[in-house]
Amino acid sequence: MANGVIKCAGCGQANRVPAAAQGRPNCAKCHKALPWIADADDTNFAEIADAAKIPVVVDLWAPWCRPCRMVSPALEQLAHDLAGKVKLVKVNVDDSPRLSQRFGAQAIPTLLVLQNGRVTARQTGAAPLAALRTWVDNAIGG
Repeated sequence: MANGVIKCAGCGQANRVPAAAQGRPNCAKCHKALPWIADADDTNFAEIADAAKIPVVVDLWAPWCRPCRMVSPALEQLAHDLAGKVKLVKVNVDDSPRLSQRFGAQAIPTLLVLQNGRVTARQTGAAPLAALRTWVDNAIGG
């Protein structure tokens, strides 16, 4: 689903959602806000996350990390629930050591909320969907 085609929950239309774009993704048919989930790395993070016009939830994770794999579905659900309000950007720390260093990730998963490229909230460790929703709502003023 990341960097790919998203099916609109409203009308079922398949939509291509680019990793980096101006504004927010909307369904081409019914114009409902679409969830925005993208992968980023050291080379494209600035374009995909720092330049985003909406708050970005950054998931610093690794494929071998069990808590990372446990929290991933909750983060994707959060991106769907908050479509048009947040962008979820997933960063594999094994492939992106500069981002890991930039954000001082000492443990994973490390979750961040960025607004205008600056960290406004930080959380380490897996959490259930309800706790993540409260954390993001508080971070973005929702």
